[in-house]
Amino acid sequence: MTKDTHTFPVRVYYEDTDAAGIVYYANYLKFAERARTEALRLAGFNQSELMRAHSIGFVVRKCVCEFFKPAMLDDLLTIETRLNDISRVSMAMRQTIRRGGETIVTLDVKLAVIGAKMKPVRLPEAVSKAMLSIL
Repeated sequence: MTKDTHTFPVRVYYEDTDAAGIVYYANYLKFAERARTEALRLAGFNQSELMRAHSIGFVVRKCVCEFFKPAMLDDLLTIETRLNDISRVSMAMRQTIRRGGETIVTLDVKLAVIGAKMKPVRLPEAVSKAMLSIL
């Protein structure tokens, strides 16, 4: 991991694939979600703590995926997460899923920060600073 990119490894298991051993397309979204969660954890926060202590959560506002090649059963993938933009109420990230040096999927994800009433709220400054320090 460099200061501007978080990397997260994922092994493709049988449960991630279809009958032909190819990763089902929706599972790339799950892999990307895990990588974002681990980046947040590296920044010193976890989802349950943010909900409990700050009454905030993150929801995907927009996700644009581009699929280049399929991942297969037993592949070792790396999800790279880079923060493109952060505001008071959202974060935008580029996530690249690679197999070795080969890019197989890219995702441009915009996350909104919501409160207990499912309305947009401010991202705590501590979270914003921590994310900027690692991504």
